[in-house]
Amino acid sequence: MLSVQGVNQYYGESHTLWDVELDVPEGSCTCLMGRNGVGKTTLLKSVMGTLKVASGKIALGGVDLSSAPPWERARAGIGLVPQGRDIFPLLTVEENLLTGFAAAKRRKRQIPARIFELFPVLKEMLTRRGGDLSGGQQQQLAIARALISEPKLLILDEPNEGIQPNIVRQIGDVLLRLNEEEKLTILLVEQKLPFARRVGKRFCVMDRGRIVATGAMSELSDEIVNRHLVV
Repeated sequence: MLSVQGVNQYYGESHTLWDVELDVPEGSCTCLMGRNGVGKTTLLKSVMGTLKVASGKIALGGVDLSSAPPWERARAGIGLVPQGRDIFPLLTVEENLLTGFAAAKRRKRQIPARIFELFPVLKEMLTRRGGDLSGGQQQQLAIARALISEPKLLILDEPNEGIQPNIVRQIGDVLLRLNEEEKLTILLVEQKLPFARRVGKRFCVMDRGRIVATGAMSELSDEIVNRHLVV
């Protein structure tokens, strides 16, 4: 599904991504893991096109998107739930959801019933402003907005950051349903190891801008955790 080949990235004179190779197979839930500051978000920005890569190739379903602008990548089927959620605080929940159609190919602009099946609380709060929602509710709104465009690949950047445990559990349930029942391909940046083990099928560990370990989630050993993930 997603193929990242030999990607290098810089901030000024600082070399931040070093020949990064990442494959997210179709139908998988791949967890991108690593300590703070190792380059995970930089890699996601490179995938989405908000940062232009210095070298390398990024492809979705075999289509080279390396030089495509962010909106074109969204239209190609990449849905992003960014770190910090980035909902529109002065728009209502319904208006926030409707912005998701900007990346949709279909002309119909009616929120699918499936969205409210996944996130019932949003149906109850359609007329409330996004900024009045709790952090957990805003995160559910951000995921729902990304799903509006019916992406082929859903990318989530630390969706559980600052979220209460009961909502974390609900988000995990939704991701499992999307991946296992609906076969949606997911790339998840996550630092909470129990959550990653619960929802992830594969892992990819970054350290100092490099991919240092990959494999099935069952292969994520204590040695890898202690060397690259424990703070």
